This record gives sequence, structure tokens and C-alpha cells, in this order.
Amino acid sequence: LEEGVALRREGLRAPILVLGGLFEDQIEAFLAHDLMMTVYEPKLAELIARRATALGKVARVHVKIDTGMGRVGAIGDPLEFIAHLVQLHGLELAGIYTHFATSDEFDKTYARQQLGNFRALVQRLRECGVAFAYAHAANSGAILDMPESYFNLVRAGVMMYGYYPSRETTESIALQPAMTLRSRILHVKRVPENFYVSYGRTFRTGRPSLLATIPLGYADGFSRRFSNNMHVLVRGRKKPVVGRVCMDQIVVDLGDDSGAARGEEVVLLGKQGQEEITIYDWCEKLETIPYEVTCSMSKRVPRVYE
Repeated sequence: LEEGVALRREGLRAPILVLGGLFEDQIEAFLAHDLMMTVYEPKLAELIARRATALGKVARVHVKIDTGMGRVGAIGDPLEFIAHLVQLHGLELAGIYTHFATSDEFDKTYARQQLGNFRALVQRLRECGVAFAYAHAANSGAILDMPESYFNLVRAGVMMYGYYPSRETTESIALQPAMTLRSRILHVKRVPENFYVSYGRTFRTGRPSLLATIPLGYADGFSRRFSNNMHVLVRGRKKPVVGRVCMDQIVVDLGDDSGAARGEEVVLLGKQGQEEITIYDWCEKLETIPYEVTCSMSKRVPRVYE
């Protein structure tokens, strides 16, 4: 809801569907900002319909079907549920959708089973005279590997950043990474051998070293798990992060690169010169997926769109 409202306030007039659920006290905000709601249970749908009617509005909704995720979504007899929705004044059934559990894995047997069940439901609804303007199921993994799941709308998530959802999907669509995380050198100083760096004294220099302080830390999305366990790019060369990652700062060992100076660009994710720190480098260190990395960048990191 909050993201949809923010987009409206920025002037976006295109249709916006909020994929998550909602609480009763949020219904008026959805209606006020013309945001489409996801419905998945009768009582919620009835509340939406009554509130929309009372306000003289029509609530455009998409019906979420749980075909095997176990999260938000209608289960049981979807036909009975949708037949009930059709009778409610104040609702416009704009779409129907589901979500795949394994489309980003090598073995897509389960995802294809989900697709089969969803397709059969859509067909049965058509035979009963209930046709939705939009039916959708394909997330990023399915966009890449399951074109049969497209229906007439797809939901590109992590692909919008130019990343593949996992190493197990194909690269049937050529993607170009669109996100780079940059900072600048804040401070440079030379320290002697056996000099401790950052909290806990987890790193000690093995030689006289040139250290650079970068004004970025775990509060910005650069994980504390990168302590002594990640590189950044300075002047097109990989330089190790040394010591613990702090809330607002990290320290990088520049080695013998004495030319690096305050204000120079540092790339923490992305390309610089011929070198690159990829999102998959981050995922390997963090034992996670690209989605979490892209979502972990905090709001205090300035966004620049080029």
C-alpha cells in the first residue's frame, strides 16, 4: 500500500495492483488512491464491496488463487468463491492470478503442476461465463523458462534490475545488470605492521598498509557478514574489506596503491574498468538470492537513475 501511494503522489496514473494482502483499516486508502486490491477470502471481499459502495466507488480487484504456495490466496473451491464475488456490488473483478513456488529451480515439475491447475480453473470459469480481463502467473523464473505461463500479463521482479532469479534458470533473455552501488573514499592513511582495524580487532595488518575509509556500512545494506570477506573496486582493481563492517563505515586495504586519494570512486557492486563485483558474488558470500540483495539497500542510499 505504502509503495502504491508513493507512486501516486509522484504522479503515476497507470493501473497499480498491490500483490500483498490488506487489512480492513486500509481499504479506504486503497480506494482513495485508485489502487487495485488482491482478494482471497469472502469476508474481506465483502468488506471491500460494502466500503466501496458506501463511498460511491467501485473497487477493482484481482483474485489470488493459492495453487501451492501456502501464503495469501484462495483455496478450497475457487469456483464457489468467485461465484460469490460476482454477486457483490461495488467490486470489479479485473484479474485473476497465482504464484509459482519453483519456477527458478532446475526441476519445474511442481511449477508446471501449479500452472496446470490454474489454467484449468481459468478455463472452467470461461465456460461458466466468467472471464477476467487479465490472468497472470509468470514471475521472473517463469518468464525465462515457462513461456506457456504468460497468459496476457507477466510479473517481472528481479529481472527489472537486469538479474536472473537464480543460477538454475536459463538465460533465454539477455539481461544487463542495471544497478551499481558506488561510494567514495572518505579518508586515507598509512598504518604500520601489526595494526588492528575496526571493532573486535578481527584484522591485523601483516605489513605497513595504506587503509581507506569508505562512508558506507550495514545500515546502508552492505552486510556485516562481509567483514574480512569481500572486495570492492578502487581504480579498477579489487581491494579487500578488512576488519568488521560498521554501521556507517568500512575499511579497505589499498595495498601499495598509494595514488588513491580522498574523493575517488569506490564500486561495491557493479563494474569499474575491466573488473566487476557481481550480485552473485554477494549472494555467494551471504548465502542468499538476488532478490534479498536488491531489497536490502536502505532508503538512505541515494538513488540516481541514468
